[in-house]
Amino acid sequence: MSLTIPDLSAYLYTHQQLQEAIQGLNKGQLTWKPAPDKWSVTEVLSHLADHNIVVSFRIRAIISGASAQLPAFDQDPWVSSAKANEGLASDILVLFQSLLVYNHALFERLSPDDWNKTGVNVKGQTLTLTDVVQSFVSHVQVHLAQIARIKSALESRE
Repeated sequence: MSLTIPDLSAYLYTHQQLQEAIQGLNKGQLTWKPAPDKWSVTEVLSHLADHNIVVSFRIRAIISGASAQLPAFDQDPWVSSAKANEGLASDILVLFQSLLVYNHALFERLSPDDWNKTGVNVKGQTLTLTDVVQSFVSHVQVHLAQIARIKSALESRE
């Protein structure tokens, strides 16, 4: 089995990308929703913080044992029940960055074999630790595009 360690700089860079995406937005712009059933920028950030928490758990599940069952979560109820739009984007990003830094420190301590340990997701797919980290980075990119769409919709209404 070949060893693939993810690009950890891309992992850490996700925080800066999110900061840049919301730069210059005020509280009203951060909490504006394009439709009642759509997320605001703050809610997107909250979802990404929740996702980071879940991924942090998945990382630990994988490295602690063979073929761990990886937890899933229902994103919409998590965002709505947390009343995410009433929170501050800056607080959410502090948590997001803290988890990145904490997980990165863990990554630095892992052996090459740890990166090939696996877990099984809810779809029944077997994922390596590398897959989980790369998927996290890709997931953030999807939501950066969502933030851009929200900002564009906001600009077109102003």
